[in-house]
Amino acid sequence: MEDRRDYRQQAENREINTRNITLRGGLGSSRPHRRITDGHTGVCSECGLIDWKVDQSRGEVSCGYCGLVVEENSIDPGAEWTNHDNVTDRSRVGAPSTYTLADKGLNTTISHSDLSSSAASRHGMSSRDRRDWRRRRMIDERSKSSVGNTRNLVKPNMMIRDRSGLPKPLQEEACRLYRRLSSEGYVVGRSIAGVTAACSYLVARMEGLPKTIAETCQNFEVDEKELSRMIRNISRLCRLQKVSSPKIYFQKFMSDLELPPNTMLQVERLWSKIEPHDELWQGKKPMGIAAAIIYKAAIESGNKRTQADVCKVAEVSEVTLRGINQLLDPVFRSLGESGMN
Repeated sequence: MEDRRDYRQQAENREINTRNITLRGGLGSSRPHRRITDGHTGVCSECGLIDWKVDQSRGEVSCGYCGLVVEENSIDPGAEWTNHDNVTDRSRVGAPSTYTLADKGLNTTISHSDLSSSAASRHGMSSRDRRDWRRRRMIDERSKSSVGNTRNLVKPNMMIRDRSGLPKPLQEEACRLYRRLSSEGYVVGRSIAGVTAACSYLVARMEGLPKTIAETCQNFEVDEKELSRMIRNISRLCRLQKVSSPKIYFQKFMSDLELPPNTMLQVERLWSKIEPHDELWQGKKPMGIAAAIIYKAAIESGNKRTQADVCKVAEVSEVTLRGINQLLDPVFRSLGESGMN
């Protein structure tokens, strides 16, 4: 009984201190560590104490002494805050910052779609107001691109967004890589299209996406030799060297050749025999190795494709394919596989 009176006194003292802090408020006052819910400032009907606990995650109000739950699914009247950047800082709200925009998305932009005739009519804008806002939008864009660093990032970011064909998270990484190269002075004197193409290809390679150099050259309209040279230079500069495995091209090439799914089992079986022999495939075009394995698997599964068809999909020459076939054929023979035709 005496312990209960002591607990009651301690609970009442905490309640008084909390109310005093809440009433003082003002600059420099500290916020209470818990929120007092209206309607539950009286005594507990079960034990007669005042020691309410609020569980913010479950929305429950309960007595801290006897555990009686007096409210469930309570509504939090506090300000709503959504974290878009996966950080613990709650000092800002709004859309997350992005490297795909020169200003990282921190500025307010006037959307072109909002100034179209149909959208403007829905907003009750007259044709004169629409012309005024279009002029303001143009002035706004020019003012944002007047700063040197920002202006130099507008076109590269746009090219990565429009031509890379990468998912948005990888577009972020490609733009981040270009921004790093620009800050280190690598872009000066070089083609913007070439550097953005190299950044897109390297990010895709690091994430295991089946992007070929020829495909990247076509998307960014750059020379293949120039792109290959930039990829090597940027890889050494940023330490992005990675041995590309032929495995990442299996699904893409099989889809382009319209091979049935059962062929994939044969492809994976052949690759499991070749993969341990690093000296056979490392240092060679992964597209060529993938083409040779798929060509043999298609023959053995009864879905034969011509060398010309396989080479067209893999973007390698028939001479390269035949050379890889001659290289891998003795290995398959030694492992009990039939030779390539």
